[in-house]
Amino acid sequence: VSNAVKFTSEGGQVEVCLKSVGSHAQITVRDTGKGIPANFLPFVFDHFRQESSATTRRFGGLGLGLAIVRHLVELHGGTVQASSPGEGQGATFTVNLPLMALQPATSQETGQSIPSVNLRGVRVLVAEDDDSTREFLVFLLGLYEAEVRAAATAAEALTTLANFEADILLSDIGMPDVDGYTLMRQVRALPPNKGGSIPSIALTAYAGEINYKQAMAAGFQRHLTKPVEPEILIQTISDLVEKRR
Repeated sequence: VSNAVKFTSEGGQVEVCLKSVGSHAQITVRDTGKGIPANFLPFVFDHFRQESSATTRRFGGLGLGLAIVRHLVELHGGTVQASSPGEGQGATFTVNLPLMALQPATSQETGQSIPSVNLRGVRVLVAEDDDSTREFLVFLLGLYEAEVRAAATAAEALTTLANFEADILLSDIGMPDVDGYTLMRQVRALPPNKGGSIPSIALTAYAGEINYKQAMAAGFQRHLTKPVEPEILIQTISDLVEKRR
């Protein structure tokens, strides 16, 4: 609904419809706004995707909202689809959610609707300067019941680490003033009881082999490139925690 309003000009229409379709509740959000080009429709729910840089500048955001929608809907055993006649002709988003009257066994048939990994009790420190990405990571980790602290700068991350006994450090590389490589070297210079040996993951848009080697040399244990699939990130965190234990 928020996107429909944002991408529909003054004088346009946004329609929300809820109805029962078989064993599901169907929510439809239809607008007469900007529309979605056919070549972008397959990617509309991907993480960190925007139709164009011009769209990003005009409307803001990093393409995380619809990725969160898909993730939440799938956690509830549902599906979400997008359709559009084309650019300038509006868009329709359809969410189907199983009704509670279904037998419990049905939820098991949805496969990916229930997270296979649980991070309950795992304390994660996130260092990320981009507000939207940082908020998304906190949201995602919270879904898996991790305890999360977030920092927008390397200096803030070091301060937080001193007061938060984190099990995992998840850090961006391209941060202002002090980058992720330098942050990692500063962390590794700390005594083990002050966080110096904390397992760490570099989450970055720098995807080359030389970037991987730099991350490993700085002291990271894993190097994940953006956009990363949530399942891969969660599994990587889980693996590092288990390895440390």
